[in-house]
Formats: sequence, structure tokens, C-alpha cells
Amino acid sequence: MFMKTIAAAALAVLAATGAQAQAPEKPDLVLGVGGKPLLYYLPLTIAERKGYFKEEGLNVTINDFGGGAKSLQALIGGSVDVVAGAYEHTIRMQAKNQDIRAVIELGRFPGIVLGVKKDKAGEIKTIADLKGKKIGVTAPGSSTNFFVNYLIAKAGGNPKDAAYIGVGGGMSAVAAMEKGEIDAISNLDPVISKLETDGEITILADSRTEQGTREIFGGSNPAAVVYIKGDFIEKNPATVQHVVNAFYKALKWLATASPDDIAATVPQEYWLGNKDLYMRAVKASKDTYSVTGIIPPEGMKSANDMLKQFDPELASANIDLAKTFTDKFVKAAATQ
Repeated sequence: MFMKTIAAAALAVLAATGAQAQAPEKPDLVLGVGGKPLLYYLPLTIAERKGYFKEEGLNVTINDFGGGAKSLQALIGGSVDVVAGAYEHTIRMQAKNQDIRAVIELGRFPGIVLGVKKDKAGEIKTIADLKGKKIGVTAPGSSTNFFVNYLIAKAGGNPKDAAYIGVGGGMSAVAAMEKGEIDAISNLDPVISKLETDGEITILADSRTEQGTREIFGGSNPAAVVYIKGDFIEKNPATVQHVVNAFYKALKWLATASPDDIAATVPQEYWLGNKDLYMRAVKASKDTYSVTGIIPPEGMKSANDMLKQFDPELASANIDLAKTFTDKFVKAAATQ
């Protein structure tokens, strides 16, 4: 059995390596993402701006939606081919009998932060105090929503007892907090760093570091991935390989890039009007990016356990986590 397992793994890598040498079957792709300027999706912007998609023979059109839930809907509906989004969606879709698979990990920590409006900090001192409050998320049903749902359920509360308001992932999110339209916010950098710098929020939970992630989840917890429908992967293995190659190059570039290098590469509008603030946000989020591109088994389990805390459908579902991520394309990309 052991030898058969080794042989099967070797064949999978060889197949992916063969796909790497082939031209993409579908060079023109539409990629969906929910909040491209967020540092959560920085590897996508790097792959685009550094020309890695072009190097791989791909012409990628990027559709930026209001949140991850909307890019998932676009994939299911067929208006996009590929999504840069939260790993949790692959688990939730398997529970709905939808074959959606991650092909490379972009973020190993969520990087999501829960903050409370400064003038509400006296009455919202703990997660339990969020009952009845208005919480800003990038979009309802997105990873920022899952994050706060988990925290509330973990604290013994009911996530349905709070109101979730989609505020996006840029200046609209900052404005919602500044205007007092929301009591708390679950969002990412650079939004969080700007709100911190402006003295608008008090932090309740922070998953931008390994220590913070382990305190919240008890272990690692995968964040952004690239996910694709299973039938697309089967029909277009060379295309998928070239997509993964481009993102793998972006991860390798990010591993050694300085905050100044990154700020100089992204569009200036990503800075939210302040380059120094953006570079501080990059520094705060630098550890969140994947080193290998491969989701470890404990990370998959952690994500599944998180969802089970607040999603009754997942609590009773029989999820085969091995079917939520395939590592053969990343392993082939690493041999370049």
C-alpha cells in the first residue's frame, strides 16, 4: 500500500509537470476577487503588476467584486473561471455537493482583525458584548463575516444576534466607521491600519500574526487561496498549472520584498492616501503570506472546525478535506 501511495503521488506530480510544459488550453481567463486592494489578496496584484500572468501565456481579466461571497457566486454562475478567495468556501461548497478545489494557498493566516469603534469601547469590551450591534464586514457571507461569526459562537453567543453590514474593503469601510454607521468592523489591512492610525478603533481580535491566529483558532488557519471548479481543472490542467505558476512566483517575490518594494509595485490608490501608512500595514501583514503554497492538513482541519462552530449545515456534514485542495500544481511549480 505504501509503495502504491508513493507511486500515485509521483504520477500526479509528473502529470502536473507535463502540464507545465504545455501551452494553456484556455489562455484568456476571467478571475474573480472580492476586494483586490486588500493585503489579503496582495499576491494577486503582484502576479498582475509583475507580469507573471503574461509570462505564463495567460491573458487574465480581473473582476473585483464587493466581497468574497460575490466572487464565489460568479464562479458558480459561470461568469468567472478562477477565484482568489477564502479557503473556507471550498469546504462550504463541498457540503452543497459542489466540487470546488483550491490549487494554491496564498495566505497562511487570515489577517482579519475585529475592531470596535473607539467611543463604543466602554460598552463593547468583549466579543459577547457584540449582541445587537452593527458589524461592518466586506460583504455578508465572506471570510470577514465567518471570522466574527466564529468569535461570537466561540464566546457562547449566537452570531444571528448581531447585524452584518457590507462595507467593502477600501475607503468605503473606513468611512462607514468614521460616520458611525457601524459599531464594530471585521476587515483587513490597509483598512485596519488606517483606522488604527486615525484612532478610530480598539482591537478585540487580531489574526495578522501566527501568535494571534493560534490564540483565536488554536492552530494555523489558511486564508486566501486560488480555487477553481473541479471540472475546469480536469479539462484544463495546463491552464491551471500556468495560473499556479504565476501565483507561486508572486509568493516567492513577496518572501524577500521590502514594504517599500511592495508599495512601489501596487497602484497608488491602494495606499488610501498615505504611503507610510500602507507600508506599516504591509509590515503588519507580511507574515500572513504562504511560504510553500501548500495548505497543511492541520490548517484544513482548523478551517473546518471553525465553520462547524457557527454553521449547522457544516456541523452535520461529512467533509472530505482531501478533496478541498490539490497540491500537485504547487509541487510542479516549485520545480521551475
